[in-house]
Amino acid sequence: MTIQEHKKYWIKSAEYDLDVAENLFLNKKYDWSLFLGHLVLEKVFKALYVQNNNNKIPPKMHNLIRLAEISSLNLDQKKKIFFDEVNNFHLETRYPGIS
Repeated sequence: MTIQEHKKYWIKSAEYDLDVAENLFLNKKYDWSLFLGHLVLEKVFKALYVQNNNNKIPPKMHNLIRLAEISSLNLDQKKKIFFDEVNNFHLETRYPGIS
């Protein structure tokens, strides 16, 4: 698979998930909308990882801050705080009541 094909795989999947997230939001399913919003960001970061790491397969992780870092994105403190909040919400939705 070429870099372009690999990136397209991640972006196309992210676009689909974004459409689902938007529909969930319109139906006031806010928790699952944000859960999928996290997944959209994760897949976009993985597309960037592919681009910036010579077509390597992205690691199987969900931490947005770590994915951004290994994808060569420079996050300011405000963005790190935002992505940390999204990470936390994602975990709470995935594992309710366990934290």
